[in-house]
Amino acid sequence: MNTPLFGANVDPGAGSLETGFAIAELADSTGLDLVMIQDHPYNKDHLDTWTLLATIAARTERVHVGTNVANIPLRTPAMLAKMAASLDVISGGRVELGLGAGIFWRGIVAYGGREDLQDKPFTAFEEALAIIRGMWANTGRGFKFEGELYRVSGAIPGPAPAHDIRIWVGGSGPKMLRLIGEQADGITVSTPYVPYRELARFNEQIDAAAQAAGRSPEAVRRMYNLMGTITGREVRDGFEGKNYAGTPQQWIDHLAMLVREYRQDTFVFWPVEGDPVEQMETFATAIAPAVKDAVG
Repeated sequence: MNTPLFGANVDPGAGSLETGFAIAELADSTGLDLVMIQDHPYNKDHLDTWTLLATIAARTERVHVGTNVANIPLRTPAMLAKMAASLDVISGGRVELGLGAGIFWRGIVAYGGREDLQDKPFTAFEEALAIIRGMWANTGRGFKFEGELYRVSGAIPGPAPAHDIRIWVGGSGPKMLRLIGEQADGITVSTPYVPYRELARFNEQIDAAAQAAGRSPEAVRRMYNLMGTITGREVRDGFEGKNYAGTPQQWIDHLAMLVREYRQDTFVFWPVEGDPVEQMETFATAIAPAVKDAVG
């Protein structure tokens, strides 16, 4: 079993910028492993995720920073590889790259994203993943790629990432789960879209694909985005809906169960109600360490 990782979501809204900085600095100082940011720049209230990630990396020292998940249709895969590698060098090897095939296509197209990619999202994603891996593996040498939807014509990649950047893939369809098992470092799913009882089915498909590709299933981390609220009193059935709710002990018991029974090994907390900084502090100082102790 992989050692559990725990992370904080930072909202990219311009109106919550100082709150986001406070959460990131709290994550850095309390021992959380990750600070992750969603990527929907067509939302008029959202800052650009990569600009915000770079700023957070400059304000922190040890916590890893990453996309949850980067919107591939808005950036060419070669440039996305360059952006991630650049920030990894600048931050001293602290970048995590979450990738998604794209959603909310009206916004993507309005911002100049390639409209044709929505017709073959899996093909586009698979090619983009190959390009990103290829760019990182061919630093200083010419790199070419000729696909159905993407091409790279002799790009010279570099500088190389400072460390092996993990690629987390957001997806739930059979083809995407197979690809995750074959190639990804982790999967990213969220409580509003994937109830925890569905995780066993996802794991089976990922494990089968990993084994068929000659990989250990443990090579694929399982990230769960936890939308919810830490309460002062017990909540009955507080972990059955889209947004979780319960006392710290209820959270501890539930997350430990997810580790033991569903093999989830990475948790990113998204506070829904209450003061988000106070919520995150409770998650970081009371819940995360207790879950680690509970699962050994």
